[in-house]
Amino acid sequence: MAALPQSPLTGILAEETVVIDFGEHEGKSVLQVNDENPDFYTFLIDQKEQGNSTIRRTKDKIFRLYVNTPLQ
Repeated sequence: MAALPQSPLTGILAEETVVIDFGEHEGKSVLQVNDENPDFYTFLIDQKEQGNSTIRRTKDKIFRLYVNTPLQ
């Protein structure tokens, strides 16, 4: 049995089900951002690899992606 492909950003969650919850892309799905702005998608992957992003399921049962920015 072959393993299902996983997103480098959302893991087992389908990219169209995870919504960005910050910045100029707020309200767009990760899949939509991947299509429209690959550089920002790469930035999101980098943030995940650095441990600066979180996906949370909110009360409205939507998965939301957050990027934590350290205070300077």
